[in-house]
Amino acid sequence: MQVINEVFPKDPSRLQAMLEKGPDGPIFMVNLLKFKDKAEYEDGRACDLSGRDAYMIYGRAVTDLLPKFGGRGVFAGDVTFLALGQVEELWDEVAIAMYPDRASMVRMSLSEEWREIAVHRSAGLKGQLNIETVLPQTGAQSAFLEMMLKAGG
Repeated sequence: MQVINEVFPKDPSRLQAMLEKGPDGPIFMVNLLKFKDKAEYEDGRACDLSGRDAYMIYGRAVTDLLPKFGGRGVFAGDVTFLALGQVEELWDEVAIAMYPDRASMVRMSLSEEWREIAVHRSAGLKGQLNIETVLPQTGAQSAFLEMMLKAGG
């Protein structure tokens, strides 16, 4: 399995797929984040921030922005250990955000508000994986999923 971290999608077919309707109901975007050692802003501004610190500026701002598009942060935590499997380099953090649907996530990422804060995301990220997930389609929710959904609403 080849793993390629990206900050923005490079494959035009991936961008096109993101614009498709997507699954019904909420999506949970799992973000596997890898930070730069030192933040690097595209406009060349000098800064003493680490990549994580720059990304956290983005993280706080996007947490406030998510509800305007029907979403919310669900989880964020540092990666400390790989218990199973093998990767060349571990990610630094895992974050999960919920959106009512894929279109809401796309609308947010195309908004002027998001573009203004995304400079900190780009400055701090070495790369990431975004994995769209949905609730099980079995017709019955697990008790754990029901508890999580109630906690957010």
